[in-house]
Amino acid sequence: MLFKVPDMTCQHCEKTIIAAVQAVDSSAQVKCDVSTHEVAVVATTAQAVIKQAIIDAGYAVT
Repeated sequence: MLFKVPDMTCQHCEKTIIAAVQAVDSSAQVKCDVSTHEVAVVATTAQAVIKQAIIDAGYAVT
C-alpha cells in the first residue's frame, strides 16, 4: 500500500505515522519518505484501516 501524506515533513512525523500504523497492525512494515511525502506499508490489515490510523494521528492522506 502506498499513501501520500503531504503534511509529513520531518522525522517526528515519520515516527508518529509508523507508531499509528503499528498500533492497528503490530506486524506492519512501514517505510516513510519525507522528501516525497510517501508512506509505504506492507500489512495484512485493510487499506482503509491503515489510512484511518494515519488520519487519526493528525495527518491528511491524499
